[in-house]
Amino acid sequence: MRHTEFWARMEHVLGSGYARTWSREHVLADLGGRTVDQALDQGESPKRVWQAVWRALDLPASER
Repeated sequence: MRHTEFWARMEHVLGSGYARTWSREHVLADLGGRTVDQALDQGESPKRVWQAVWRALDLPASER
């Protein structure tokens, strides 16, 4: 997964305005206690980060 696809998915599920705020402020245990932004900035793959977001938001399987 590319960063562009990751952000498109984030905006799809959270809305274009809230996706960036959520990624900056919400700490995820599945990312080692980091935010989405921190994980991506530290080189975590967008696919792994999306999987953590998917679990945290309890999204349907169709969003996986």
